[in-house]
Amino acid sequence: MASSPDATASTGSTPERPGEGSPERRGRVRLRRAAVMAVPATAIAAGLMILTAQGALGVQFAISGMPFTVTATNLDGTGFEQFGALDNMADDSPNAGDTGGQVLVITSAIKNATLTKLCQSVDLGGTNLLITAGSGAEKVTASDLTTDSTELSGDAAFNNIEIGNDASTLDKAGVQGPKGVFSQQADTVHIGNLRQTNYATTAGVFKLPGLKLRFSDTGC
Repeated sequence: MASSPDATASTGSTPERPGEGSPERRGRVRLRRAAVMAVPATAIAAGLMILTAQGALGVQFAISGMPFTVTATNLDGTGFEQFGALDNMADDSPNAGDTGGQVLVITSAIKNATLTKLCQSVDLGGTNLLITAGSGAEKVTASDLTTDSTELSGDAAFNNIEIGNDASTLDKAGVQGPKGVFSQQADTVHIGNLRQTNYATTAGVFKLPGLKLRFSDTGC
């Protein structure tokens, strides 16, 4: 999940145009120009389509390049935005592989969110670091929450959704993407049976009642 279909160039017989360089170089250029188009609410679990954009950073720190899984039985949020971005690993990261140290992601931003039965796990190779919270009466809450994902699925419903916005004009969650990038936003979002593969998460405030952190043979 640390690479995309555009990360490698075509091996066909089409001659190179001047200035394009090697096939590997062309593939990296295409990856840096890719962004993600969010689909309508009724088909959110079907995935996202790639559109041209200028490389935007979903987070302002170097990611480890290790994906982690996040699940919740329910997510409810006010102020929802979604657009495509690129996350960058630290220079010479051992997790870079053939990606050039970049991961194409879907950035989802929620102004205020509540999550029920949150689970997060990281595969460390033979064991998982497992975090759970919000399994009791009190739910997990977050403000100014953003997640950078390569996969997202669930049963979604939106109120007052807008599809096709320029990402630089988003105003529901206080986060803007780069100009010219396709995006969507809504007043509220509900996702049941949420499952994400993430590379980064940020929040202004993140409250985790009933937090448990442990090693486990299985992940979320």
